[in-house]
Amino acid sequence: MKVSNETKVGILTVIAITVLILGYSYLKGGDVFSSSNRFYALYNSVEGLTVSKPVLVNGFPIGKVSKMQLQPDGRTIVEFKIDNQYNVPVNTLAKLESTDLLGSKAIVFELGSSKEYAEDRDTLRADIQGSLAESLQPIQKKAEQLIARLDSTLASVNKIINPEFQRNVDRSFLSIANSLQTLEGTTKKIDRLIASQTGHINGIMSNAEVASSNLKNTTGHLTTISTNFERVSNDLANAHIRETLESANQTIANLQATVDKINNGKGSLSLLINDDQMYKNLNAASGNLNNLFIDIKAHPSRYVSFSVFGRKDK
Repeated sequence: MKVSNETKVGILTVIAITVLILGYSYLKGGDVFSSSNRFYALYNSVEGLTVSKPVLVNGFPIGKVSKMQLQPDGRTIVEFKIDNQYNVPVNTLAKLESTDLLGSKAIVFELGSSKEYAEDRDTLRADIQGSLAESLQPIQKKAEQLIARLDSTLASVNKIINPEFQRNVDRSFLSIANSLQTLEGTTKKIDRLIASQTGHINGIMSNAEVASSNLKNTTGHLTTISTNFERVSNDLANAHIRETLESANQTIANLQATVDKINNGKGSLSLLINDDQMYKNLNAASGNLNNLFIDIKAHPSRYVSFSVFGRKDK
């Protein structure tokens, strides 16, 4: 049987319309070839959420957003189509979360621990989590401020780093290089000098060691002297210094009393010192005695007569 062209066109038209309807239903979140349960959640804001967005559990898709409808109070009720092979506990939390930095949203199910499962057309608890862009806004502001400061700093650096500054820097580095070369040469000279004077240095070190040994021995002698000094100090401390001082004070007092008597004209010594007549008498007696000695020496026979043969003296 021959099929007419009109029939072919009609069949193709029906097929195209059917595919178009099914595709539109799929794009709207409808599940054409599999059965699913419908759940609802009420949100204050659904910014970034669109129909056909996935419903995820730990990152695994279990359904799609099939419908959204604005309520008179300004809130939005969202319908989810979940594959009926997945059981959803009644205390499951349907969270509206951001999936990227651009603000796109998806529904993430945080499964509850209840043993009872939600039935078709039940309403779940809803929660909204801030987008990543919103959470990154403070960081973005700080980054913008930092970039502005960095731009200002780079501008200042550009003003500073001019050709004259670069030439000065080059001269500075050249001076540093010359200084390092001079320092290197000086270090080599010092090394050669030390190498040539190694013998003298060793002698100095030996003398220093001998001096250290002598100082050690001297320290021993000083210790002995200190011990002896301590003994002398102890002996002086144990001596009868107080009695000696008291005796000396008594002697000085007696001497002072004697001097007072002499000054007051008491006693022979006072008369001898203070009486001129006694001094003159003593002086005259001394002169007479001297004359007597002279006369005896000149004429001994007047005073002494003796005989060699035993004659009696007259």
